Amino acid sequence: MATLIKGRRVVAESAPSPDARILRLEPTDDPAAVAGQLDGVTRIDVNFPKFGDGRGYSIARLLRERYGYKGELRAVGQITRDHLFFLESCGFDAFELRAGEDPHEALAAFNDFSESYQASLKYPQPLFRRRAG
Repeated sequence: MATLIKGRRVVAESAPSPDARILRLEPTDDPAAVAGQLDGVTRIDVNFPKFGDGRGYSIARLLRERYGYKGELRAVGQITRDHLFFLESCGFDAFELRAGEDPHEALAAFNDFSESYQASLKYPQPLFRRRAG
């Protein structure tokens, strides 16, 4: 069974409530196609079928920034420690690690970088603007 990280903590996955509305998006899915259906959605799972497939990063940014999705955004599939810092900067707040990943080692990934040069959801201004202002 895969390990779940939420709120930068390892948590036990519980069965979703019967009222939960969960969407699953694949890398080929267009977030615009579901944008009008986000009301009441409690969680969106974005699948990363291969380690090097980065389309889910763009899906997350679009869901958060363009379509205003505020619920849980979960990265699923081939998620490893190396992805976590960057996934979080794109708007993911839950991460389902692939089987065999050490969750405590994975948590350390959030502290791999003390600064981010690119603008992100956490830091909307790039580093050079944050330091200049």
